[in-house]
Amino acid sequence: MPVVYIENLSQHSDQEVSVRGWLRHKRIGGKIAFLVLRDGTGDMQAVVSKAVVGEEIFSQVTKLTQESSVIVTGQVRADARAPGGFELDVKNIQVVQLVTEEFPIQAKEHGTAFLMENRHLWLRSHRQHAVLRIRHEIIRASRNFFDERGFVLVDTPIFTPNACEGTTTLFETDYFGESAYLTQSGQLYNEATAAAFGKVYCFGPTFRAEKSKTRRHLMEFWMIEPEVAYAELQDMMVLAEEFLSFIVGSVLRTRKEELKVLERDIPRLEAVAPPFPRLTYHDAVERLRKHGNPIQPGEDFGGDEETILSNEFDRPVIIHRYPKSIKAFYMEEDSQNSELSLCMDVLAPDGYGEIIGGGQRIHDYDKLEKRLKEHHLSEESFKWYLDLRKFGSVPHAGFGMGIERAVSWICGLEHVRETIAFPRMLYRIYP
Repeated sequence: MPVVYIENLSQHSDQEVSVRGWLRHKRIGGKIAFLVLRDGTGDMQAVVSKAVVGEEIFSQVTKLTQESSVIVTGQVRADARAPGGFELDVKNIQVVQLVTEEFPIQAKEHGTAFLMENRHLWLRSHRQHAVLRIRHEIIRASRNFFDERGFVLVDTPIFTPNACEGTTTLFETDYFGESAYLTQSGQLYNEATAAAFGKVYCFGPTFRAEKSKTRRHLMEFWMIEPEVAYAELQDMMVLAEEFLSFIVGSVLRTRKEELKVLERDIPRLEAVAPPFPRLTYHDAVERLRKHGNPIQPGEDFGGDEETILSNEFDRPVIIHRYPKSIKAFYMEEDSQNSELSLCMDVLAPDGYGEIIGGGQRIHDYDKLEKRLKEHHLSEESFKWYLDLRKFGSVPHAGFGMGIERAVSWICGLEHVRETIAFPRMLYRIYP
């Protein structure tokens, strides 16, 4: 007897198969029971006739409760009214576990705090299932994009010996008597591997100890970061717009049903295609001030500013050349204006704000050494990083994309807490 997944039922029409899963809900009508089962790949209806299975099994079926685990055997039959277009005429059912308590999450309104407290069970809902399926596709498409373009995946450390941008937003830990920090980014190490392999990317967890409770922030999130030797800011703008267009297109091709579950405005996603609008920081500030935003030249953008700017376009917009004073020490300065950095942020439309940040790195030894001193960073700690500018240094650039923010935008979610199975937020580390 073949064991099949629900998503593959259509390949077994008129065949007898077994399906292993869990009961979502049931309906009993006289001597017929209709069970809706899930197995992680989809939902199906199983029809149980008392005349077919007998008194004993049918009695067991009537006692089944939500989330009870079962193995059902029967014949696959096409039915346009059934979930997925196929259902199972049951001949036998094995109860693996009969749930004896009421499932905490019911078809009614639950508060966010309650749902987060029961996150381990909330994941079984249609909505959360759709979100995490789309997340999976975004990650798969991201890796495919870089793999197909000759990038080499090189893992970077999670423990780092120094805080490259200050310790205020880093988690510090003891490393056998020395201070170590959970990484904010793999970028600095990416620069070393790019000098070895030319085109690289890393993908892994990153951490921010920023005490923020906004809908865009998590303490632990996943980031994919490419870095390219012999590349400049313009190259990163092109790579970023091709990358985002690729992953959105992949989700549209493979996860349209999940997008429908989330009631996502699909035409909005279909508009995501190169070229993306591009604004200098100066132009962006002018636009904001015309909208009545009080931002002053030289100030960084926050959530409000990003929302205003991204709402003006039907696709992501690239903001580039921010003031050097508000960017990291390693950013290359603009040769046309030394007060500006060759950097960019990509803002997602519909008010989702920054999802990509990056730019061109300083490749001159003396300039980087000077910048370290200006930022009061230890030259000894960055000796290895300076070494990269001594042995075959070339212009190079890269960016980072937070997976959770991309998921939030593509799914049309209000808050990033739904974008990862077990979110780590300010004041929440359970479950």
